[in-house]
Amino acid sequence: MAIEWKGVMPAVTTKFTTNDQLDLKMFEVNINAQLDAGVHGIVLGGTLGEASTLSDDEKRELTRTTVKIVDNKVPVLINIAEQTTKAAVLAAQKAEEDGAKGLMMLPPMRYKADGRETVEYFKAVANNTSLPIMMYNNPVDYGIEVTLEMFDELLKCQNIEAVKESTRDISNVTRIKNQFGDRLKIMTGVDTLALESLLMGADGWIAGLVCAFPKETVAIYELQKAGRIQEALEIYRWFLPLLELDINSKLVQNIKLAEVATGIGTENVRAPRLPLIGEERKRVLAIIEKGLKNRPTLPNYKNL
Repeated sequence: MAIEWKGVMPAVTTKFTTNDQLDLKMFEVNINAQLDAGVHGIVLGGTLGEASTLSDDEKRELTRTTVKIVDNKVPVLINIAEQTTKAAVLAAQKAEEDGAKGLMMLPPMRYKADGRETVEYFKAVANNTSLPIMMYNNPVDYGIEVTLEMFDELLKCQNIEAVKESTRDISNVTRIKNQFGDRLKIMTGVDTLALESLLMGADGWIAGLVCAFPKETVAIYELQKAGRIQEALEIYRWFLPLLELDINSKLVQNIKLAEVATGIGTENVRAPRLPLIGEERKRVLAIIEKGLKNRPTLPNYKNL
């Protein structure tokens, strides 16, 4: 399955039981909700997926399980976030063996690589897998920016096809389009800039709050694509306070609370993360409850 870099692809949360094992039953409930809403792909093992806490065996089990659940309806991607080039290459090869159809790749973890080192890191993985790659460009959270000059070099690798654009600079969508046209597809990665990025030419949305609100997220994408901007904007304005839960250091806890509220997840996180308590929890729950109270009636967005 070739990947069409478009539409909504949820960066799904990893579900855990109360005794800290993978909760594959609830995970399947959530994946099926995403498929029912009409998402265009599934991204595993990102920040929302608590990737840094997962063992290699757990990542492989999640990949194989998701591939089985989706049954070729949409592509399954897994995130590569490693400290060494050797480990990144190995992770990519295991993902391919396990049935993933694509990779989302972060720059090297912990070590702040310079431009030359970052390019060589990405190229080494690209040259050792046949899977299509979406680079994750998030200098705000990870300290390394992939510049246009770096993309020039990286796009010599034909399987580097897309970027998850999370620089927070909305004009970067236009810069990339001006420089590379359709050679480098753009998936916006910041929930609170999603509609703006799509209207500026981004091809799709790697989304966070979609984990709890899949239909509303896909509706925004489909409506703007169909030119029904005002309808998309009205849903997006309702959604924004919830979307802001994603641009927070406690995004995992926040979004898992939202998943509980919509019946497609649990609150369980893996230590060192802990569930929210006290005033912080009350504040997040109030945002979620207000969103549910005012939840919009959606048009028949699947048949636009």
